[in-house]
Amino acid sequence: MAASPPPSRRQFLAQVAGTSGLALLASTLPFGASAQRQPVATTRSGRVAGTTDGGVQVFRGIPYAGDTTRRRFQRALRETGWTGVRDASRFGASAPQRGDADGQPVSEDCLFLNVYTPALRDGGKRPILVYIHGGGYNNGSGSHPLYDGANLCLRGDVVVVTVNHRLNAFGYLYLGESGDERVRESGNVGQLDLIDALSWVREHAHAFGGDADNVTVFGQSGGGAKIATLMAMPEADRLFHKAMTMSGQQVTAAGPRAAAQRTALFMAELGLGPRDVDRLLTMPMARLLDATRVRDPSRVEDTALYFGPVLDTHQLPRHPFYPDAPAQSAGIPMVIGNTRDETRAFLGNDPANFSLTWEQLPQKLREQQFVDVSPDVVISEYRRLYPDYTPSEVFFAATTAGRSWRGAIVEAEARARQGSPAWVYQLDWRSPADGGKLRAFHTLDIPLVFDNIAKEGSKTGTDARARAMAARMSDALIALARHGDPNHAGIPAWRPYTLPQRQTMVFDDESSLQDDPRGGERRLYERVPFIQRGTM
Repeated sequence: MAASPPPSRRQFLAQVAGTSGLALLASTLPFGASAQRQPVATTRSGRVAGTTDGGVQVFRGIPYAGDTTRRRFQRALRETGWTGVRDASRFGASAPQRGDADGQPVSEDCLFLNVYTPALRDGGKRPILVYIHGGGYNNGSGSHPLYDGANLCLRGDVVVVTVNHRLNAFGYLYLGESGDERVRESGNVGQLDLIDALSWVREHAHAFGGDADNVTVFGQSGGGAKIATLMAMPEADRLFHKAMTMSGQQVTAAGPRAAAQRTALFMAELGLGPRDVDRLLTMPMARLLDATRVRDPSRVEDTALYFGPVLDTHQLPRHPFYPDAPAQSAGIPMVIGNTRDETRAFLGNDPANFSLTWEQLPQKLREQQFVDVSPDVVISEYRRLYPDYTPSEVFFAATTAGRSWRGAIVEAEARARQGSPAWVYQLDWRSPADGGKLRAFHTLDIPLVFDNIAKEGSKTGTDARARAMAARMSDALIALARHGDPNHAGIPAWRPYTLPQRQTMVFDDESSLQDDPRGGERRLYERVPFIQRGTM
């Protein structure tokens, strides 16, 4: 008699499943996994089974709110509960977006988070670190390999959470002037998703070994901007207790007039009138994404329509950091950081930018510095400040200073005037990638802060130099989360930012606290008002 074929993955697990919960788990866990050995956590909507990774218990793709397919441009409802044990070994779908979505499918059913913890329900009351991803307000997810929280968990005995939320038009299209009450919260639903995620974290802190009264939010680029915005949103008050923003600022939000103008362009691209909400709610997702390609009227270069938070008077009743720092967040210790060579990350993609001539430089600055200062004035001042700079070095330095760095200075000054604790850093440490030409580029601090220098996408290298820098920066984040102060034994004494000293930790192979680094550049760009891109 022929031997029976081995059971399939589903058959094998079904044979050992004695309950409906194990049956559900059997339908989703990888073949060969032992249901009894998988960490299982209890959430408000049902149980979830995760995986283990080097002593860290990992739960991916946990829903923190409901499917938004039928709640487009509206506040999400609570997630639907389930019976049995839900598989939490894989990431959930990313929010609708054009281009790569960190290797995940995209869907309007995208409100998922991922939890990394050393232990479940052990009474540990660990600090919780919630990472909000970048990609502006248009792209990204919480599932990028560089955001893996396992190393931080082990390094600092902390809980790490990463999160997806609605983006671009799906998260920030403003329909407040349509007169349709269904979409009165549109323009900020992407921010409301983050508030819902933080509320979920507070509710489930104990279940995942964390402390609901010690939550730190940290984020890079767009993630930092989202955090700055949350600091001015009343509903986010007391949902987090410390904040760290990395190359991401939001001084002002879009006003309703500017947001409505963009909405009109978006609707016209779809062949809709400004009040045709019913058709907008039912159009295919892909069609809406195509319409986001419309050129933004405020941009000098040919870029897609800007979407971001809107000053709607109720969810966001004031600008995040104008005319001052938000009073509701005055007691939140905050780290504000940037990298020295931000624009080498994206303007460095053009090889011609590394071999500019003095004759070419003025026009390149007109196109890329995003601030209305005469290129001749800029070039003259940079040549005075840095006589040895080449035209390309002036180009990258000026475009960095004329873009987001200025916003970081505005926020730090506002916190100093408020008397609120803020520590400022500048990453000067240079990446060895591409022959070192990218230097301290935008996003370089992500693998350092996560202690993920060996992960896919890192451009830090893995030598002793990189390990030492990752230790300095990740320990600063852990110290902030645990003590409300980023100081630790591995760096010089880091004093809060005050005026006029402007104390700044310069992270490098030999880190140092400096007063007003790049002060000449700061004074150059202070000649004109800072205008947040997309808010006009």
